[in-house]
Amino acid sequence: MRLEVRGRPPRRPALLVANHVSWLDVLAVLAVTPARLLAKSEVRRWPLVGLLARGSGALFVDRARPRDLPETVDRIAATLRGGDPVAVFPEGTTWCGASATADCRPRRGFRPATFQAAVDAGAPVVPIRISYRCASIGVGTTAAAFVGEETLWRSVLRVLAARELVLTVRVAAALHPAGDADRRALARAAEAAVHLVPARAAVSAPTAVAVPAPAAGPVVRDLHPVAA
Repeated sequence: MRLEVRGRPPRRPALLVANHVSWLDVLAVLAVTPARLLAKSEVRRWPLVGLLARGSGALFVDRARPRDLPETVDRIAATLRGGDPVAVFPEGTTWCGASATADCRPRRGFRPATFQAAVDAGAPVVPIRISYRCASIGVGTTAAAFVGEETLWRSVLRVLAARELVLTVRVAAALHPAGDADRRALARAAEAAVHLVPARAAVSAPTAVAVPAPAAGPVVRDLHPVAA
């Protein structure tokens, strides 16, 4: 497998948000930047991936306890204020990654809860697109997708058999939310950026894009289960 990185992660603490196709995504993000991952508690016990996640200082969450979400958002914000970048997969689940319009793509899109942490901490949001392709024919492949009831071991074996697999990480322009920005609007902007990244030229120094505050109304924390 070969890793390609297009664009440059920010030097300052940021909330990194990526689409989620495979357990390999975790390795890809950690190879690009020393971020602390937000991960479901089960990942702690995974071979290799769990070890790397723990080594990165991952923030583990129990998705069976949605009432803990406000505390999780506060933990992410505190981590950002402390100077560490945090990486999340706000789709909350993996999908085949075939295309932005694929039927297997999560219909709910990016869940907005974790974006509140970036607003609270005054941190930029950096969209990241992760994709997989076969080197010899240059087209996308679902070989790395980890979906459905498949076991981790079976997925690992399939990835090892895909000898021409290329994993590409594309870093898009940073979004800089206002202090009273709407997390839902921020999530939509980040999701749109993630799925537009493949059509853009490689970016060496992302341009900041401001995300305005909502016209009216208070910011209310999302109580949906946190994305991991």
